[in-house]
Amino acid sequence: MAAEAREQIRQSVSALAGVLHNPNLRRLELAWAGSITGDWAFVVALNVFAFQEGGAAAVGILGLIRFLPSAIVAPFSGVLADRLPRERVMLGTDLVRALAMGGVALAVVDDAPVGVVYALAGLIAVVSTAFPPAQSAVLPALARTPEELTTANVASSTIESVGSFVGPALGGILLAATGTGVVFAFTAGAFLWSALLLSRIRAPREEPSEEHVSVGRHALAGFRTILGAPDLRLVVGLYAAQTLVAGALNVLIVVTAFDLLDLGESGPGYLNSAIGVGGLVGAGFALVLAGRRRLAGDFGAGLVLWGLPILLIAAWPVTPATLVFLGLLGIGNTVVDVAALTLLQRTVPGDVLARVFGVLESLVVATLGLGAVLSSVVISAFGIRPALVATGALLPVLAVLARTRLRSIDARAQIPEEELALLRGLPLFAPLPVPALEHLAQRLERSSFPAGTEIVREGEVGDRFYIVSSGGLEVSTAAGSLRSLGPGDWFGEIALLRDVPRTATVAAASDVVLFSLERDEFVGAVTGHPASAAAADAVVAARLAAVRPGMASL
Repeated sequence: MAAEAREQIRQSVSALAGVLHNPNLRRLELAWAGSITGDWAFVVALNVFAFQEGGAAAVGILGLIRFLPSAIVAPFSGVLADRLPRERVMLGTDLVRALAMGGVALAVVDDAPVGVVYALAGLIAVVSTAFPPAQSAVLPALARTPEELTTANVASSTIESVGSFVGPALGGILLAATGTGVVFAFTAGAFLWSALLLSRIRAPREEPSEEHVSVGRHALAGFRTILGAPDLRLVVGLYAAQTLVAGALNVLIVVTAFDLLDLGESGPGYLNSAIGVGGLVGAGFALVLAGRRRLAGDFGAGLVLWGLPILLIAAWPVTPATLVFLGLLGIGNTVVDVAALTLLQRTVPGDVLARVFGVLESLVVATLGLGAVLSSVVISAFGIRPALVATGALLPVLAVLARTRLRSIDARAQIPEEELALLRGLPLFAPLPVPALEHLAQRLERSSFPAGTEIVREGEVGDRFYIVSSGGLEVSTAAGSLRSLGPGDWFGEIALLRDVPRTATVAAASDVVLFSLERDEFVGAVTGHPASAAAADAVVAARLAAVRPGMASL
């Protein structure tokens, strides 16, 4: 058991090194660092600004202004990231946010009406909905292995934790030393930093499969995908419940800092920073998830760890203990983020992935806003400690109720390693994103044939693609023998890609074990990704030239 744990840690560290040595992933993570740090500083300053203007009710109203319009827009933002280069969508988002944030800073410095600040904050929130779906959807295309994908999510979550520590801390320091206007100007600069890094990323992308469909139908594709898959519904629903609690916590932290712990203006920043510190610790736990296929159980455990610390704050509301409890919550936050996002990236088809994340973003911003409003209502009606109890109990209860279904997701999550390794070794499939390779690996069918068996015959209609796992085969035509095949070789692609009869006969020279892929799965995977399609065309042209020189240019 100890040896297995050591090997898992070794693989996780290796995957982390791979993320750091992948230029596109490195730039993406650094851009995320700038974005999240500035955003957290902005949120802290904005909430303090609202609280000073109108108390807890104003903080709740501001949450509604920021999140309700964003929830409506988010599914359409996902369409942008599925139809346009995802890194360019993120770049445009950062530039618009930087400009609007500069407007917020000027409005505060010039003592503009509060409504101007709130309106610009709402605009920034709406524009921001395009960033998370694009970021989550581009990661599978940049990662080179399943472990690297999970580790990239760990890195993103770790950076979010660092940002949620550094951002609020910087926001608190700047608030104490200067004022909200300076914090807003700092955030504008952070978005410009993010944009500079994103401008240097070039990500491969799949060709859109729907060319003549309305924007509305495109946006609904994300909803259809989630509603049609029970496992996705469960994961997305539980994630939305977590963000409902997160929205409530945004208000609870402000009121706890001022009214329960008497920490003053810098208090909300310090409390949010404790969550970030916990997230850093949680990254060590989440890094181990890089080698795991069964992430649904970890997701449930993270939900429990999200809720219990809030209950503990209600029971023991002193500053040192509250900081520790929020640190534990930060650990749970990292585990939830890594497990949930990786589960979605592994199971959702690449051509609708950003739209699914757009739906998720819609739910996130809607539940954040709803949580902020509900918590302000509960605080006004019952006080801060009952509000902490009600908020903290929700996620543990849901995790217990969903534990059986989460276990069933894990039971179906095993990826056949032999098949995945074979696919990675084929030039036709090597360019595919990790989730696409995992999907194909699960669809491969294993067959054994004795020596002398004809697997395919020249002139027949082709219906499957084959990969040789063991044994040897001979390829021939009516004119004679062409070549021999062994482990790691493949055949059958010409008839499927060019829609022609089999161009050769392939027979087992010895007992063989083959893996095969049904026609539609093969064609959809290869032609849906430009680099894979180009590799397949080159292979087909070369093989046709060897079999029938006149067909090489067909």
